[in-house]
Amino acid sequence: MQESTITIDVQLDPDKVPSNIYWRASGSTVEEAQQAKAMMLAFWDGADKTAMRIDLWTKEMMVDEMADFFYQTFMTMADTFHRATRNDDMMKDMKNFAKDFYNKFREQQMKENAAG
Repeated sequence: MQESTITIDVQLDPDKVPSNIYWRASGSTVEEAQQAKAMMLAFWDGADKTAMRIDLWTKEMMVDEMADFFYQTFMTMADTFHRATRNDDMMKDMKNFAKDFYNKFREQQMKENAAG
């Protein structure tokens, strides 16, 4: 059986806020650790039927980047759900939600920029 290891290193500032996030995966074509401004990691506990999550982001993560990150995560979650279930309707609903979310965010940003 083949095995792969994913390593995540998080550097914290004195207030224990992430200042840097680095990750690497064995078997990857990239040998050096990759830097990230944010991460979401979820595990499913089958015994307890609960999701366990780790969500981290650095101080450098801008609000518009966070909206992009969520939009792209919603879209890929819809694709993953579809691959697992073949449920076209639910995938479309999830993607429509992602698009609505992102459009509302952009409208809100434009209003705030016009007011400021």
